Amino acid sequence: MALISNAILAVLLLTATAVLLPKLTGAVLGLVFRGVGWLIWRRTRSRREYVIARARSEEQESRAPRPKVSTNSLSRNGADDEDWEKVDSLGPGGVQTATSSESSGSAGGNKNRNSDDWDGIIGFFHPFCNAGGGGERVLWEAVRATQKRWPKAICAIYTGDHEVNKATMLEKVENRFNIKLHSPTVVLLYLTTRKYVVSSSYPYMTLLGQSLGSLIVAYDAFTLLVPDVFIDTMGYAFTLALCKWLFPTVPVGAYVHYPTISTDMLASLDDQSGVQGINSGAGKGWKGKIKRRYWQLFARLYGWVGQQIDVVMCNSSWTAAHIRSLWGSGNKDTGSGEGTASSPAVVFPPTAVSELESTIAVDAESEKTRQPVLLYIAQFRPEKNHPLVLRSFARFLQERANNPACAGQPEPRLVLIGSVRHASPDETHIYNLRLLAHELRIRDQTTFLCDAPWPAVLTHLGTASVGVNAMWNEHFGICVVEYQAAGLICVTHDSGGPREDIVIDLGDGATGFRAETEEQFAASFEAALALPEAEKIAMRQRARRSARRFTEEEFSRKWLYQVEKLVSMR
Repeated sequence: MALISNAILAVLLLTATAVLLPKLTGAVLGLVFRGVGWLIWRRTRSRREYVIARARSEEQESRAPRPKVSTNSLSRNGADDEDWEKVDSLGPGGVQTATSSESSGSAGGNKNRNSDDWDGIIGFFHPFCNAGGGGERVLWEAVRATQKRWPKAICAIYTGDHEVNKATMLEKVENRFNIKLHSPTVVLLYLTTRKYVVSSSYPYMTLLGQSLGSLIVAYDAFTLLVPDVFIDTMGYAFTLALCKWLFPTVPVGAYVHYPTISTDMLASLDDQSGVQGINSGAGKGWKGKIKRRYWQLFARLYGWVGQQIDVVMCNSSWTAAHIRSLWGSGNKDTGSGEGTASSPAVVFPPTAVSELESTIAVDAESEKTRQPVLLYIAQFRPEKNHPLVLRSFARFLQERANNPACAGQPEPRLVLIGSVRHASPDETHIYNLRLLAHELRIRDQTTFLCDAPWPAVLTHLGTASVGVNAMWNEHFGICVVEYQAAGLICVTHDSGGPREDIVIDLGDGATGFRAETEEQFAASFEAALALPEAEKIAMRQRARRSARRFTEEEFSRKWLYQVEKLVSMR
């Protein structure tokens, strides 16, 4: 009897240990992380005070009386300065809810929770903020919206771009994106560990390597300054989890451009067509089995990390669907179903739709100035699949040369515009693209423009006829919206955001073409250029109407609605 009692007691002890030990371990680790976070906060208090004092000093200098100028010499800058006296508090429906003299509605509908006078620090984690791509447009438009909503708040950007000071950075932002920011409340905090998130640092297990590397970079960021609200705008979800572990009272938000891993990536391992990204068909053999298992385990880890995030925004329906499937269980409720991991808020990226509409005409008269030019605006990186465009264009020209009906018509040209991260693999990539154009015998018909300023981009958008995008599962496709707003006929990859949200029929007809293979792209190029003039104009106008769903104003409204939740948590 005693033996049975001892056995039962032993089983109970083992069961209790199995249940309580993980919780105890978690509690101890939680205390350790909080202790480290407290030490970081204490050591960075003086820098925080310095950042705030310097921002206030620059603010006073910017508002100091200036020499009077004549009415005729007033510039756009003066108008922008006046804008900073105004506060935009816009809800999801686009209604102004408050000014400095009125109470402001919070995300949950309670009055007076979010004051227009909030003067905290919002940290934006974006180590490559000088890259000049669509993700950077989102960052800087988010900063502009935040500045106008909370004029006294400081927007601190954690960046690894040491070669660019603040004045140069803001000038480049204005030239590239036509976004003018209020300099005093923008602070650049320079990271020294950005190399740990560069993909070339991890020839094997790249996803895990970059994710763990981002923890090092995030720790570097927090030792520079602990913000009141922390937002990742580049896709490093692990940094947000680290923030919650170190600083439980700091609300964290994610703007997800692209899930680090997705079910589409796993499916691409079995793809035999070769069109589903750079890992298409890589699931064969023992290496393929290892890769598959590694991705499955990483997906589980990624899903757990995502559940630590307070507010989740996604740039497209496609991205939101993947994030929902990966992060959608066990996430905390922020008081609203939308904006959680189980129900991410779709906040379409800002596009200069209004400017393009006011600058570029789409009518019978403007059609006479359009040239048979195919335009591809995309960063010069492997995932943008420029080789597919070059090969498709070469095939298109060859088929056109063999078509007697095309004799005597102007020869089509291809223009590739994109940013290049210097001292990076991008430079080698574009060199290889130039070689490919030479090998395909289309060098004379192809133009490469690197780091083109916005005015130059505008010129090409106004004179080209067709806009191209060839990335498989493009998370959204800002350039595609720019094409539509400028009146170009789109030929995009039949996947991701372009298929789900942009190049769609809204009930009044097609707004472009979608393709997957080299043959399909070549055929779509021909079909787009061969449309009768009346149908060309009609399609351009339909596309422009479709693009109005993606304005900068619409982004600002939805962005502020979600960020107000984070501010109210603080």
